[in-house]
Formats: sequence, structure tokens, C-alpha cells
Amino acid sequence: MSVRPARLMEPDQLRGHLAMLLFSALVAGSFSLGAMAANEIAPSALNAVRFWLAAAIIGTAVMATGGVPRGAFSAPWRYLVLGGVFGAYFVLMFEGLKTAEPVSAAAVFTLTPLMTALFGWLLLRQRLTGRMTLALMIGAAGATWVIFRADPAAMLRFDIGRGEAIYFIGCVSHAIYTPLVRLLNRGESALIFTLGTMLGGAVLVTAWGGGAILQTDWMNLPTIVWITLFYVTVFASAATFVLIQYAALRLPSAKVMAYTYLTPSWVILIELGLGRGAPPLLVSLGFGLTLVSLVLLLRDDG
Repeated sequence: MSVRPARLMEPDQLRGHLAMLLFSALVAGSFSLGAMAANEIAPSALNAVRFWLAAAIIGTAVMATGGVPRGAFSAPWRYLVLGGVFGAYFVLMFEGLKTAEPVSAAAVFTLTPLMTALFGWLLLRQRLTGRMTLALMIGAAGATWVIFRADPAAMLRFDIGRGEAIYFIGCVSHAIYTPLVRLLNRGESALIFTLGTMLGGAVLVTAWGGGAILQTDWMNLPTIVWITLFYVTVFASAATFVLIQYAALRLPSAKVMAYTYLTPSWVILIELGLGRGAPPLLVSLGFGLTLVSLVLLLRDDG
């Protein structure tokens, strides 16, 4: 009886997986910090600044690595589309975190892979294997269990919190972003493409939140706002933009977003570290399902 040797993962695929592992950890921090800062500043004002600062960071990196190649910003409408989609996600995230608990919001985020798979099929005709379909359905079930606080009666009433509902709309934007990267990329590097996206997002979010930006008392903001702004600019914007675009060019869209299933676990660890305690055991069973989904998706490397 012969045993078929395990198929080794391609180096590019491995690097894509490692990029998304780091992505999930960095994203998790923005939930806990965002919840602490969301009611201290208008989401559009905070995110306009974070996009401009992130664009400056990425732009510096681009100039340090050879500058912008000729033709990189051809068809600039692509960057407005991508920046607008991701800008909407971030603004709605902070709007939702005004009332949603960080762990609950992270559970909403885990619905993103299922929606990403749908948009991946619509835009790129990326097909799911049976295992991937099963994994996404299990993950969605786990997320739903957490969102409705392990209460079947609340599910039947569709009793979802306002913050979670707002953030869900943002997650729809996040889901369409991943396949759009592959659809609109014309050979630009992840760094160049990220710079264009950041600039597009900065322009559109600034235009949308101009009034809020002018009304913000920038000199008297609480310290937590500046800490959050620094974190989301450097780690949850510049770094994660590069990571997700790097991975999106090497892995199927659904598999890229599979790593969102790790985010709630990271958030729980952060909340424990902040002394806020863990969710009830019955609710935590939903997170167990999302981890099962992650394992199923990552085993399916065919």
C-alpha cells in the first residue's frame, strides 16, 4: 500500500499565508483601541488623518526603494475605487465600535470570508471547492452565534445591535476589496498599489468628512485618540494594506480572508490583557467554530 507524499506549498503561497497571519494579529488591536476612542472623535475625521499619514509613510517607503515607476498611476480611477471601498470600511468600523463590543465586532468581521468568496466568484469567477464551502458556512455559523450572543430567540427576532449592523455594512466593503485588488492590478507592486489606494482613500474620506474635520478640537483630544491614531495608521493601515495586497496576488480571495477567523481569538487575548475578561463559555463556542473553519480552509491547498 503506497502512501501519497504530502504536496509542498509553493514559496509564494507560503509567504502569502504568513502575510495574512500577521495581518490578523495587527487588525485585532484596532478593535480594542477603536472601541476606546470611537466616542471621542468623529470616525471620518480620524480616518481622514490616518489615510494621509499612512500615505506619507508608504510614500516614503516607495521613494526609498526606487521611487514610482512610469505608468504606475495610469488609470487613477482604480485607486479611487479601492480607496473609497476601504475608506468606507474603516469609517463604518469606528462608527459601529461606538456601541458594539470589540469581541462582538470581531465576530462580525469573520463573516467577511464568506462575502469575499461571493465577490471573488462574481468578479473573478474564482470557484470554491467543497471543503472551502463547508468551511465558510461553519465560520459564518460561528460568527452568527457570537453576534446574537448565543441566544436562539434573538436570532429568530433578528435582534442585532446597532453597532454590529453598521459594522456589517463596512465588512461588505472589505469583502469586495480583496477581489478588486486582483481585478484592478496591472502589474504594480504591492507597495505602489498600496500608495495609490491610500491616496485615493485619503481624498475621498477627507471630502466626505470635511465638516467633521473642521469641527474637531484637535488640540484637546484625549490621549487614547492619539494612541489609536498612531496604531491604526502604522499597523492597521500602512502595514495591513501591504500585507493584504501582497497576499491577494498570491492566494485565492476566500483563502486570503480566511485569516479573519483568527481575529476574534486575538481580540479575546487583548481584552484579557486589558483586564476586561473573556466572553461567556457558551458564546465562545462560536469562536471554536470559526477556528475549525480556518483549519479546513488552510488544509485545502489544492
